[in-house]
Amino acid sequence: MKLITHLKGRTAMVAASAILSTSILGGALVGSGALPAYAQAPIQTPQAQTPASFRDIVKKVTPAVVNISTTVKPNRSEAARPGQGPGQMPFPEGTPFDEFFKRFFGENLPPQFRGPGGPGSSGEAHALGSGFIISPEGYVVTNNHVVENGTDILVILNDKSELKAEVVGTDPKTDLALLKVKSDKPLPYVAWGDSEKTEVGDWVLAVGNPFGLGGSVTAGIVSARGRDIQAGPFDDFLQIDAPINRGNSGGPSFNANGEVIGVNTAIFSPSGGNIGIGFAVPANMAKDVIAQLREHGSVERGWLGVSIQPVTDDIADSLGLENSEGALVASVQPDSPAAKAGLRPGDVILSFAGKPVSEMRTLPRLVADTKAGEQVSMSVWRDGKQTSLKTEVAKTPAQQQVASATSQQPDASGASLGVTVASLNEDVRGRLGIPDDVKGVVVVDVQADGPAASKGIQRGDVIARIGNTPVQSPEDLRKQVREATDGGRKAVLLLVNRQGEERFVAVPVRSA
Repeated sequence: MKLITHLKGRTAMVAASAILSTSILGGALVGSGALPAYAQAPIQTPQAQTPASFRDIVKKVTPAVVNISTTVKPNRSEAARPGQGPGQMPFPEGTPFDEFFKRFFGENLPPQFRGPGGPGSSGEAHALGSGFIISPEGYVVTNNHVVENGTDILVILNDKSELKAEVVGTDPKTDLALLKVKSDKPLPYVAWGDSEKTEVGDWVLAVGNPFGLGGSVTAGIVSARGRDIQAGPFDDFLQIDAPINRGNSGGPSFNANGEVIGVNTAIFSPSGGNIGIGFAVPANMAKDVIAQLREHGSVERGWLGVSIQPVTDDIADSLGLENSEGALVASVQPDSPAAKAGLRPGDVILSFAGKPVSEMRTLPRLVADTKAGEQVSMSVWRDGKQTSLKTEVAKTPAQQQVASATSQQPDASGASLGVTVASLNEDVRGRLGIPDDVKGVVVVDVQADGPAASKGIQRGDVIARIGNTPVQSPEDLRKQVREATDGGRKAVLLLVNRQGEERFVAVPVRSA
């Protein structure tokens, strides 16, 4: 199983599809017969595209790239968790990004990564990451997971001097954070580039603090654009092959002009080390988020108020659509902009604010980028024909998603049970006929060959408890499953409510 690994002194794990790679052995194509003319002719590239050295760019940008040291004081629940260390802390407890560090190192955590409960533990955890200065006044960009839950944050400059940092604002949904340091002199800084102009095959330099070793530079190319690694609702990563590792989180990726085109955030890896598949938040997304953090301390996004799911080939065929494009509306929240616009379950949103919705995940980004109060039009497929609706986008309420997906990939614990679950809100209760006195999380999808399916778990079932512990949210389920596996148990006991009838079901936990 491949892993998505976030790059601080902690790592992240999410289920990912296999990525196939090919190679040309010894620089020669294996086969028989003469090569076609197009294969024989060398591709001519301008000399400027293949520099003999990156030293001039490196000298220009590295003074503005910093190391970040964060001290984290765990709460009681964190301190009690076996093997807990800074490798897990930067993400909120219960995310699928908790397990990798323990799986990789087991009981042999390096001393600098040991947390509470380990030999010589001081009750504090210390974690390392990277960042970069974007103004002479001392504004520093990094990842949210580098500084989350941090009590003391130190920014270490290229000349080894240390400055205390304050958090200006964070945005967990894009895993970005803005810090501020004070200095008695102007600080070196770097400029944002235009990531929209970055193309696959362009040179890229990654600069950061891998494994806490200090400033390091690696080179590669942009391997792909628009990657969705299920890290958040707005995934649109650049994929790069410049080697990056743990500790590179928050560091910049530069183009050949020395401009920041991405913020290094994660790697795809079966072992935790670099294999040439890294992910960076595109500069155009990052600079908009950072601008809002600098001005307001938080990010304001547009809100539509719908739950959506992908349009599969079968769904497209049943609705009379020529292509499996758009976002299928699964539910509409009462009194939301979507409800006021007349959106209905079963509608397919084909465009929003004049921009095409090529796939489901496009819609949340389009909605989020729209300012609250702005009037926009939507192209909707309904009853076999296309129609137009208008809506006034609202500000995202607390604890709401701009346009939530009902068919998300299972998180680490969901995959281990073979289910996808969702919180019980008023809308879900109404659609499924679940009484108000039933508490828990509802099963919205069951993997046909998964452990839960083998025990008869069905969509619409409500998981009320694991053992004697109530389950009130997907986060509770993740936490309880993780604690069970940490304790060496091979199955969890679920109390399942189906149409008012409760029963206990022992479900095996599938290993990763």
